[in-house]
Amino acid sequence: MHLEKLLKQPQALPSVPKVVRRLIETFEQADVDPMLVASLIEEDPVLTAKLLKTANSAFFGLSRNVTNAREAMNILGLIKVRALVVASALGESFHMVGGVNLNQFWRYSLNTANLSRYIALPIRIDENTAFTAGLIHAIGELVMHVGMPEAMIELDRNIPMLDLKRAKAERSLFGYSYAEVGAALAREWKFPRRMINAIEHQTAPFDNDVYEPIAGVIHIGSWRARAEEQDLRGELLINTYPDPVGVVLGIDPDTVVAERIPSISRHPVEDEAKPRVEPASDSVPH
Repeated sequence: MHLEKLLKQPQALPSVPKVVRRLIETFEQADVDPMLVASLIEEDPVLTAKLLKTANSAFFGLSRNVTNAREAMNILGLIKVRALVVASALGESFHMVGGVNLNQFWRYSLNTANLSRYIALPIRIDENTAFTAGLIHAIGELVMHVGMPEAMIELDRNIPMLDLKRAKAERSLFGYSYAEVGAALAREWKFPRRMINAIEHQTAPFDNDVYEPIAGVIHIGSWRARAEEQDLRGELLINTYPDPVGVVLGIDPDTVVAERIPSISRHPVEDEAKPRVEPASDSVPH
């Protein structure tokens, strides 16, 4: 299926809830008022409930319950709240996708987000944008499974969705990959231009006219997260490291290849941001 035809299918590119769209519009505002964000969240009961549940988790050890979005914003901070908003919206839009193990997909996505933030920090790249872009970098896979399920399930049988060769296989079959499709969704939802560029060029960060370092960060973060899903260790892990991208960004490969990476640690914001999926979505047809 041509990319243009895929993107014209309403079920493939879901519309974003109005409150979420208004929240996304604040992403490029460096001086956005956190209380404005809190007031927008209060317009959505589901988002508000998730925010309060996270703020009241045992992780923060508060002596009293947080009862409103403004208090929760003060505790969690703007960046964590934004991540929760994005993941919640995507979870609602893609709560069941035939042929996709959504629990695995969101685990992988959260690991990529954490790894991207971990990689970005020491090389002075905006780690917060890297985290959010990493969280949604593979959303194009879900769009493609919804829009052309038969073709994608056939591909899944030969090259699993989280295989390191997945993007190359998709481009060979369709002429595009999850990266271009995910960028189209991000564009439709009015994400910041920098984030759109990072998602679109993540599979070949420096082979285009747009230089966006976060694309390179996601490239390496997603490589490490995929390697984790495939349980690659030792030489198998080292031999697949995307060295050219790492060299351009000035990344120390030892910190990324390490067996234990601090960025994969759990946090209640991540647990709550991870969408709740229905059991049926865990089974992959054969």
